[in-house]
Amino acid sequence: MTTVAAYAAPAAKAPLERTTIERREVGEHDILIDIKFAGICHSDIHQAREGWGEAIFPMVPGHEIAGVVSEVGSGVTRFRVGDRVGVGCMVDSCRECDNCRAGLEQYCLNGATMTYNGIGRDGLPTQGGYARTIVVDENYVVRIPEGLSLDEAAPLLCAGITTYSPLRHWNAGPGKKVAVVGLGGLGHLAVKIAHALGAEVTVLSQSLRKKDDGLKLGADHYYATADPATFENLRGSLDLIVSTVSAPLDLGAYLSLLKTDGALVNVGAPEEPVSLNLFSVIGGRKTLAGSSIGGIRETQEMLDFCAEHGIGAEIELIGAAEINEAYERVLNSDVRYRFVIDTATI
Repeated sequence: MTTVAAYAAPAAKAPLERTTIERREVGEHDILIDIKFAGICHSDIHQAREGWGEAIFPMVPGHEIAGVVSEVGSGVTRFRVGDRVGVGCMVDSCRECDNCRAGLEQYCLNGATMTYNGIGRDGLPTQGGYARTIVVDENYVVRIPEGLSLDEAAPLLCAGITTYSPLRHWNAGPGKKVAVVGLGGLGHLAVKIAHALGAEVTVLSQSLRKKDDGLKLGADHYYATADPATFENLRGSLDLIVSTVSAPLDLGAYLSLLKTDGALVNVGAPEEPVSLNLFSVIGGRKTLAGSSIGGIRETQEMLDFCAEHGIGAEIELIGAAEINEAYERVLNSDVRYRFVIDTATI
């Protein structure tokens, strides 16, 4: 085991603090990554504060990891020392179920091993990217193309793939009208990606406060959901809605915006249950769906796509001592659009 510096939540809802953690030695198929940057995802806050249920403490959050390979195991074939790499929300899966074999490791039928707040094959809790290094099996690591800077690439490992996957699955592209609910860490990347895919993109946000940003990012239209006229004017006009917000929505109102056979896909996960009148989906043969991250192949595809189209996250780079302040700012929607930790400051 190797001791490394990290920032951890010692208990639920407790401020994160500098500490040390143990990383396993590099095994035959492992790579050691010197973490350069780690994004702050709203999921980190949900889990560090047990908003999604009981969690494992002390907890080192962070599943938007960008860094450089510093050591490889004897059996590693995909990477070598010096490679620019990323790690997202999972670091292992069973590798044997139908989903794993299909490249859908994120939906592993036996449960994927999450990058943090999970239990690894060694029976020990996993710890995430708010740290100086991490050891990961090569099969759960992706290559970051040279066209992407590591700091702007880090949020792509969660926010990027979380929005890319449903956009691809539901065929966003030319001739499709796609709406993104919320212009935050996930939403701003959803707009960029949907635009690059060739879709006509609408942002649905509570207010018009970020309208100029949304249009610069690639949106064709921008509407305030606080205005009841929005739901009247857009009724029955959209093919796909991707909701990135983690607050409960009036699902019936948003479903009313869809064309026949349209889909409302949720990638934000509220802590509270939501309700639905089923007539909202019966009328118009509409789909209410959810989507997680992507598999390893799709995550690499997403990174290559983003490099090709010049898509990186809009970031605010912070030092590790600012993590707790950043959490509060995320909760107050006071970030444009993703905090990224410079891990050299840990």
